[in-house]
Amino acid sequence: MGRRNKAYRKDLHQQAYEKLTKMQAFGESKKEAIRSGTEKDRIFSFNTYQTYWKHIKYFIKYVQKEHPECTTLKQAKKYANEWLQSRAEQKNKNGQHLSAWTIQTEAAALNKLFQIDKADPERFQPPTRNRKDIKRSRTDAIRDKHFSETNNAELIAFCQGTGCRRNVLERLEGRDLWSRTQMENEVSLLETKNNLSEKELAHLNALKEALSVFHDQDMFIHHRKDKNGKYRYAPVIGPHQMKIVARMKNTDKKEKVWQYVSQNADIHGYRADYATTLYKMYARQISEIPYDRVNQGSGRKYQTDVYTCRKDEARKKLDRHAMLICSKALGHNRIDVVANNYLRAL
Repeated sequence: MGRRNKAYRKDLHQQAYEKLTKMQAFGESKKEAIRSGTEKDRIFSFNTYQTYWKHIKYFIKYVQKEHPECTTLKQAKKYANEWLQSRAEQKNKNGQHLSAWTIQTEAAALNKLFQIDKADPERFQPPTRNRKDIKRSRTDAIRDKHFSETNNAELIAFCQGTGCRRNVLERLEGRDLWSRTQMENEVSLLETKNNLSEKELAHLNALKEALSVFHDQDMFIHHRKDKNGKYRYAPVIGPHQMKIVARMKNTDKKEKVWQYVSQNADIHGYRADYATTLYKMYARQISEIPYDRVNQGSGRKYQTDVYTCRKDEARKKLDRHAMLICSKALGHNRIDVVANNYLRAL
């Protein structure tokens, strides 16, 4: 056997890649990991892994260029804040800074790589993200010039009525259309089984949640392997509901509904349209929401179901219950995400 070359050392790129790879926990339960306190050194989403690795490579290149004497991740850690600060100060050719979203993502990537705790006083504090700073899906972008809304009217209407993410839309098949009756029958079937597998139990819970949350809806899209590999059911809504259902029914069970989805299609923008339509369907007038709690300090009554927006939309009030319904339909569990990223012109 050949003797290992003691002069050989893994470079920063290899060290970072191996460390990040060991954190992969795709398909595992994040909730269980949080309960057991082991989530800090795990990455549960493949997309998150790809995003983190992309920005970590930028950091590695910076260290190799600016601090060539640094050869280990342990040494590189002290340059994390330096790089993040340089990124926050960086400007493009138009004189614009990188977005707060980009800096926060890069900070999150390094915090994961170096296991930097939230309570660490040396942890980098990225710039605040403001709704008014969002450019994509709010104004016309260069890529929009290469996308005809007229030629893609059916696709746009479909997205606005289903709220699909791009990854689901590109995989969507005819079998993913479910009626309330089909879902109720599936629930009855699963509940008769004695020993449900983990997958069957998750399927049952997704069905029951959709039937309960969207109690007045009849047609649903099964979002298979959505963000973080989750499965969920969301209602088909809006003025084009019948056309959407017809397209789904006219597609074979294992045939793709959309053979091609343009990369220039503003899918997130259409999800926002879906969320806004859904919110309007369920939202009550703020004045009609009952004052059901009493503030212990002031003794004044207040409305538990009223959500007060913050930052650039401070003091705007929304129906918390309607926001929760939107959150479930979009595949989120936080109503502030709906308020900050989806609801528009309310």
